[in-house]
Amino acid sequence: QVQLVESGGGLVQAGGSLRLSCAASGGTFSNVAVGWFRRAPGKEREFVAAIGRSGGSTYYADSVKGRFTISRDNGKNTAYLQMNSLKPEDTAVYYCAARSWVVVMSPKEYNYWGQGTQVTVSS
Repeated sequence: QVQLVESGGGLVQAGGSLRLSCAASGGTFSNVAVGWFRRAPGKEREFVAAIGRSGGSTYYADSVKGRFTISRDNGKNTAYLQMNSLKPEDTAVYYCAARSWVVVMSPKEYNYWGQGTQVTVSS
């Protein structure tokens, strides 16, 4: 079992930056792929970014490509989501998730989820 805890959310003005962290425990972090997802009010949960076990493979939603960067530090059992040039439409609860071995973009394929962290971008 892998437990995930997100942190780093908050309120920021449009154009600003935030870095989210996802701390993992209870498993072998280097054996899991990690994804970031978000759910805005009244909308479905959507894929944001994902990273493979070694960090060599990364994937992004078109809406965040060029602005967000996903990374991981297996020595610290932590994944990150650096968010730059934030827009009001990025406002959502952000979740990190993990699954064994292969990185995918569908939230249905992820077994382990954090509790979420709120990101609010004001205009």
